[in-house]
Amino acid sequence: MILYGIPSCDSCRKALKEIRAAGQEVEFRDIRTEPLTEAERGEFLDAFGDALINRASTTWRGLSEEERAGDAGALLAANPTLMKRPVIREGESLHLGWKPDTRARVLKA
Repeated sequence: MILYGIPSCDSCRKALKEIRAAGQEVEFRDIRTEPLTEAERGEFLDAFGDALINRASTTWRGLSEEERAGDAGALLAANPTLMKRPVIREGESLHLGWKPDTRARVLKA
């Protein structure tokens, strides 16, 4: 299992803690220091569409209207923290966020 996020993200920290407490192994990937590849961005966008872009983030608010209207993949390449977090890869499955439904699927509760 791989959790994609940033260390300062509360949702990422909660998810990591709960997954490890459930006895599951999880690798943390900091998307700032190891950005998503073009293939990963494409895969995540195919899976989640526009939901992958965090429009409530400080980064989003700092973008111009022209930048916001740009290609989502290019936006994520230029601004990795625009990605809604965490994205969790569990085998062939991808999960977005750490809401109760995702938590139940990942923790098998």
